[in-house]
Amino acid sequence: MRVVVTGASGFLGRLLAGTLSRAGTFAGREIGTLVLVDRVAWTEHPQEPGVPVQVVHGELVEHLDTVFAEPVDVLFHLAAAVSAECEADFDLGMRANVDVTRALLEAARAQSGAGGPVVRMLFAGSIAVYGSHPALSLPPAVSETTVPVPRSSYGTQKLMCEHLIADCTRRGFVDGRVARLMTVAVRPGRPNAAASGFLSGIVREPLAGLPAVCPVDPGLTVALSSPRRTVEGILRVAEAERGTGPGYLEGPLPVNLPALTVSVADMLATLRQVAGDTVADRVTLARDPAVEAIVGSWPAVFDHRRAAALGLRPDASFRSVLDDYLSDHPEAVATPPG
Repeated sequence: MRVVVTGASGFLGRLLAGTLSRAGTFAGREIGTLVLVDRVAWTEHPQEPGVPVQVVHGELVEHLDTVFAEPVDVLFHLAAAVSAECEADFDLGMRANVDVTRALLEAARAQSGAGGPVVRMLFAGSIAVYGSHPALSLPPAVSETTVPVPRSSYGTQKLMCEHLIADCTRRGFVDGRVARLMTVAVRPGRPNAAASGFLSGIVREPLAGLPAVCPVDPGLTVALSSPRRTVEGILRVAEAERGTGPGYLEGPLPVNLPALTVSVADMLATLRQVAGDTVADRVTLARDPAVEAIVGSWPAVFDHRRAAALGLRPDASFRSVLDDYLSDHPEAVATPPG
């Protein structure tokens, strides 16, 4: 089995690739080659005994012939331009999100049309497809049947890709699945261009001894998922067999991964409780209307029944999310809490 991960040098891409490499299997089948694709070069990649890794470095659309030089069985499409940069540069978002996804679908279609395997394609969607609008307000708890009304270019582009994947699946070109990701926090490393990036920054930077800015009203409520739960959800949606009943992927709808609903104020209070006043006081409030407009348009409360039927659950609390970060990234903490 040949498994491809796009965006493999990104944070989630590295986690997913490492998990696949350590397991050595996907849906009970042995992984013969793990193909890692990204435009950003990286110095390390997972290499477990018996799981050969092929690295493809460069713009994805320019290397599709390499990616599909041998049959692709499973494709995790994580590569994307993120929310704030798509809002700042419309053309970038259309190229990186819509055009690249369509090119991948065309390559997969050509493979199946030539008698090759139908690619099982997992697309990393986003809750940014939802948005509150005066003419169509969100319900108290959002589900997959809630009408998406994106309020950003990023959310619109993600929704366009969802519809393309759904139609290609209907026509038998691919076996497409969409896992809509919550805001993933706490992410280690450098800040990215996502509008929601501050939700990691207000925890990560203070723990590393650095100042951080909170650009929203602390009373804002958000939907979060830890890196561990996010990768677990991506794999579960990708591996699930189609059918009816618990444990099966039913129908064509995407799956909203489970969310922990928490306010920014509660996140900061948890940081203070765990790490102390000196660390928590490194966060200052400087509201940014552009960031608030994007992040504030996203729903914070979700109906988890579709994900729960696949055995997925949200993080128990933000304390558990913070504990995971401290356990997984001790090198990123200037002074260990406690």
